[in-house]
Amino acid sequence: MIRLRRPRQSTVRRVLAAALVLVAGCLAVRPSAPDASVPVLVAARALAPGVALTPGDVKVMRAPPDLRPAAALSDPAEAVARVPAGAIGEGEPITRVRLVGADNLAATAGPDGAAVPVRLPDDGVADLLYPGVRVDVIARERVVLARDAAVLTVRPSDAGVLVLLALPRAEAAEVAAAALREPVAVTLR
Repeated sequence: MIRLRRPRQSTVRRVLAAALVLVAGCLAVRPSAPDASVPVLVAARALAPGVALTPGDVKVMRAPPDLRPAAALSDPAEAVARVPAGAIGEGEPITRVRLVGADNLAATAGPDGAAVPVRLPDDGVADLLYPGVRVDVIARERVVLARDAAVLTVRPSDAGVLVLLALPRAEAAEVAAAALREPVAVTLR
């Protein structure tokens, strides 16, 4: 009877080690994966709310796709001349929701929202307002025209400070009509 010899464990280990070295070598010389980054527009410096953006305010950086925020902009032309609804920190991605416009309005007042510009008779009150603060809009004789309006932006102008408010469409029409007839005031919430 012929006896077959079993390979020694050390021989099996050597073969396995050689195979692992061969796999590691193949992985080391394999071409690297293509750049999987995407362009993302970010603030080149800290940006104040209510001030239109210039080309120097933004820059394009590259980021992994899974780190790109939803609605992030990628082209400076999409942001230049647009107005931040709130402060944006240096290096922070710029999204459509962060800029005054339809996306910001929908996020603030809902899908049926409208933006209403209102001039306040007292510039000192306007100094207390900033994007995101909530106010009630009051007409003469203490009539509450709208509750819980969100300030989108505050913009100085030659004719006084203009405050842009986000409201449901029905209340927005009432506030706009009243503001044409008489001065309106706001109370901070």
